[in-house]
Amino acid sequence: MNVVIVPKREKFLLDLLQKAQDEDLILETEDGKRYALVLLEGWEGFAVGESEDFQAEVEATAQNEELLRLPAGRRKEGGNASLLKMCARPLA
Repeated sequence: MNVVIVPKREKFLLDLLQKAQDEDLILETEDGKRYALVLLEGWEGFAVGESEDFQAEVEATAQNEELLRLPAGRRKEGGNASLLKMCARPLA
């Protein structure tokens, strides 16, 4: 997944991002394609390389110490989130 920086001059898009802080949005194009705009608060991403070789990707992931510490840190925070409850929220 790529991260795209939104320039300050993109007023319409920045307004949508502001709205997405309060509620998830579905953006629909004129031809009917739909996209979800959701705030990923607390989201962490990790680059593991761009190899087409799966074994190389596995090795790169296994050497990513920050990524390997992440599950233990989350366990210490406690609590569980039900996927069913998370998905049961109304979209709009």
